[in-house]
Amino acid sequence: MENRKKVAFYTLGCKLNFSETSTIARNFNDEGFDRVDFEEIADIYVINTCSVTENADKQFKQVVRKAMKLNEKAFVAAVGCYAQLKPEELAAVDGVDLVLGATEKFKITDYIHDLSKNDMGEVHSCEIAEADFYVGSYSIGDRTRAFLKVQDGCDYKCTYCTIPLARGISRSDALENVLKNAKEISAQNIREIVLTGVNIGDYGKGEFGNKKHEHTFLDLVQALDKVEGIERLRISSIEPNLLKNETIEFVSKSRTFVPHFHIPLQSGSNDILKLMKRRYLREVYTDRVNKIREVMPHACIGVDVIVGFPGETDEHFLETYHFLNDLDISYLHVFTYSERDNTEAVDMAGVVPSNVRAKRSKMLRGLSVKKRRAFYESQLGTNRTVLFESENKEGYIHGFTENYVKVKTPWNPELVNTLQEINLTKIDEDGSVRLEFLNKLAEV
Repeated sequence: MENRKKVAFYTLGCKLNFSETSTIARNFNDEGFDRVDFEEIADIYVINTCSVTENADKQFKQVVRKAMKLNEKAFVAAVGCYAQLKPEELAAVDGVDLVLGATEKFKITDYIHDLSKNDMGEVHSCEIAEADFYVGSYSIGDRTRAFLKVQDGCDYKCTYCTIPLARGISRSDALENVLKNAKEISAQNIREIVLTGVNIGDYGKGEFGNKKHEHTFLDLVQALDKVEGIERLRISSIEPNLLKNETIEFVSKSRTFVPHFHIPLQSGSNDILKLMKRRYLREVYTDRVNKIREVMPHACIGVDVIVGFPGETDEHFLETYHFLNDLDISYLHVFTYSERDNTEAVDMAGVVPSNVRAKRSKMLRGLSVKKRRAFYESQLGTNRTVLFESENKEGYIHGFTENYVKVKTPWNPELVNTLQEINLTKIDEDGSVRLEFLNKLAEV
């Protein structure tokens, strides 16, 4: 059928956005569209936007230009967080025809009747208070792992963050629906599921369209562990105050959950944590790390940290640096603070100059390299299971162990999307780890 319209997607931002793009793409498929790669000529280009990354508007404009270069008559739609926060701004970008906010993005095919170009982007974005219903989603088809959304929105009021403005209140998928989605994913020969959401430790809140809590995050984890056919489950990112000891204990004995935690810290200074309105102090963070190490000494622990927050003095920064240096963690994700409209922090005193922010960021990135190296060295000589990915990168195939050590071995297409028992032997010059197969059959 030659007359089927083609649609292409571009996703900016987080794993949650990837899972939602996949769901939107399946909706297009159901409506008779063919999905093509973003590098190809399409009738419609859908850009799923992000408000967290710096230069969000600049990135968006570049992607629109790319689409227009491929097909100047194409219909361009913007959805997602940035589309909710700054709809008029996106609508004014040359080439944009449609902007959909938080509640409208999953109904995008209802808005696309006429694919003729608009002089000015048409905006459909709700008052964020209306974003109070839940749309489940998961990503599939492009990786050996799938991102399964279990929760959306956030009730926290961190002073630097726009996500509650972009995604609305905290709400969760019904447990039976999460389990149904997990079964659908595992039936498609996907080995690993990553649980994702805005604040997944808050799972259970809003499961029935109200604030009623019937299930907790621990209930979710325990139920998913019983689903047949799933080989690996990974928790993406969870707030330290919501990561309970019972969950840590359960993961340590679990059939499918892997020993990998990503726990946002944001600052190692209690003064700054209070200014950020985080819901814990650094002592809680230390307790979580110690508990994980007690029951899973080999676990990988990743940390989010923000540098250059208003009021962060050199002393505060060094407090963070030394706190992280002394903590038994495995790597850092370092974010340089950037001002966001309609947040409390934007009006705070003590603005940190951008060159100081950059210097602090560089110091913590250096610390992250050191931490990752030390973690990898601690794992040499141990036996692990690796899930191999699908890309041939310069003659090598890469994969991750259950505790998130990145490994490489010469390319062999038979290894793609397989789990293999291996021994970690040495660290390569590119920082990934070499291996020996414990099962000789794998050495084809």
